[in-house]
Amino acid sequence: MTDLQTSIGDFQFDNVFMNASGVRCYTEEDLDALAQSDAGTFVTKSATQAKRLGNPSPRYARLELGSINSMGLPNEGLDYYLNYALKFQEKHPGQWIFLSVAGLTMEENLAMAHTIEDSDFNGLVEFNLSCPNVPGKPQTGYDFDRTKEVLTNLFTFFTKPAGVKLPPYFDLAQFDQMAAILNQFPLQFVNSINSLGNGLMIDPETDTALIKPKGGFGGIGGAYAKPIALANVRAFSQRLDSKIQLIGTGGVTNGRDAYDLILAGASLVQVGTLLQEEGPAVFTRLSRELQAVMQTKGYTNLSDFKGQLKTQ
Repeated sequence: MTDLQTSIGDFQFDNVFMNASGVRCYTEEDLDALAQSDAGTFVTKSATQAKRLGNPSPRYARLELGSINSMGLPNEGLDYYLNYALKFQEKHPGQWIFLSVAGLTMEENLAMAHTIEDSDFNGLVEFNLSCPNVPGKPQTGYDFDRTKEVLTNLFTFFTKPAGVKLPPYFDLAQFDQMAAILNQFPLQFVNSINSLGNGLMIDPETDTALIKPKGGFGGIGGAYAKPIALANVRAFSQRLDSKIQLIGTGGVTNGRDAYDLILAGASLVQVGTLLQEEGPAVFTRLSRELQAVMQTKGYTNLSDFKGQLKTQ
């Protein structure tokens, strides 16, 4: 019998799968559907302080091997998701969820962190440092000095279990530099990666960019992202302190993809493009396929192979 139980710090989950923030988690109805699915946990839409409509449509398009999007952080605002999380934990004690925030400035991030710190929320908080789709706003995760400054200010007062969501990195020196920064702070997890920004795809019938925002530039997800996601998870698993665990995100289309992210070092696996296309029922299929891979390999627990990637 294969067991998909996993943990982040002291938080236990019955299943390794969850949604990627931004996908089917905008409304309470979306979040309820995730809660009722076979996912092990779920994360709310990355929240700003005030409600945002996001970028103009069309802002998402399906591609042959994935998707391109430039959503622009549409969300109902922090109070909406925090209130949902508080009601959820009251109804479901012992079922831990993630609350994601993505301030557009350091001041906004700190203000939201104060709000969460002063609340009764008892789950995990994800600080999203990596949204590539807000016009005029660079990704904090690519500015290492700024990242350190944000985390330094944050952890002068923030005591709840927290982690960060990072953009993809492409140079080994970037992994070294970012890991050295992250290891200085009491992080529970690192979520890697956000979508590959910025890509561009063209409609061959009209010679028009597939999406409208930013002249057609957007984040790339789906199977295109898998090799980059694996590299990022592997690199950080080799560099981060053991107390910081990894959430692997990017390129999951089947159970073997999830297996590979775990093999590279992930403790949880997020699903984005596939969830958008197939809906929450996809977690049932992915769990079944991952268990089948584990059975073929003779593994009964994730710990039997997590982080055990072989090299030549």
